[in-house]
Amino acid sequence: MLDIRKGYTVPLYIRDEVVNNLADKLAATAGLTKTDAVRLALESQLDALSQQKSLAQRVAGLRKRARDLGLGPDGFDDKPLMDDLSGGL
Repeated sequence: MLDIRKGYTVPLYIRDEVVNNLADKLAATAGLTKTDAVRLALESQLDALSQQKSLAQRVAGLRKRARDLGLGPDGFDDKPLMDDLSGGL
């Protein structure tokens, strides 16, 4: 229940039937109110997203792994090869 004024509560209304069913299922499974289930799900998702590495961090990790494996620039100019393979597009 959402407390919109002191002493007065209204049920949480979710228009999307699938989302509403998911909220009801989580609430029943976890023994929570629908509002608490939605709060828990949102907090969990925000926490998970905050733990994700940025694209730059993931690319840096891949570059380091490649360097550690001995993969790196070989000094070869690939442009003529790529132009040939693309048929001069």
